[in-house]
Amino acid sequence: MSNTLSKQLMNSIGFSTVALLASLSISSLANAADEHNVAPGLTAAGAPLGLHGVDPIAVIKTGNAAEGLAQFTATYNGVAYYFSNEKSMTLFQSAPNSYVPQNGGFCTFGVSVGKKFDGDPNFASIVDGKLYVFLNEEIYKLYLKDKKGTIKTAALQWKQIEHSAAHTL
Repeated sequence: MSNTLSKQLMNSIGFSTVALLASLSISSLANAADEHNVAPGLTAAGAPLGLHGVDPIAVIKTGNAAEGLAQFTATYNGVAYYFSNEKSMTLFQSAPNSYVPQNGGFCTFGVSVGKKFDGDPNFASIVDGKLYVFLNEEIYKLYLKDKKGTIKTAALQWKQIEHSAAHTL
């Protein structure tokens, strides 16, 4: 094989490999956006931001939606979460599944009716140590009328809609 042909082949393989890796990365980000309620764009961690940048540990531990800081970022399942301090970030990293919002961070009431509405951490409920978020105060008040029923129905619906894009529901 000539030296020129060999270089062309290597360049072609290199380009194909880069193109494949790029398409896989874009695909995984698209999946994260479909399965998790995230802000558009990417954080410095290379993943979209979840829970509106609010510290999930603070919400669960104190009931308050404390703003997280980019300097304390942890990524889980393709979603970046901000924390108000290093201690919260480390706690999250030790057991992330215990602290991520349920239903991908979408409004639990919305999920219970088969929709993926924004979940606002200012309207949150902690039940059995799990974080549930809601679209707004009006929806949160509807949820309060039947917490257990809404959560149970949402858990069943989530299995059906988890992998569906919000705009298709």
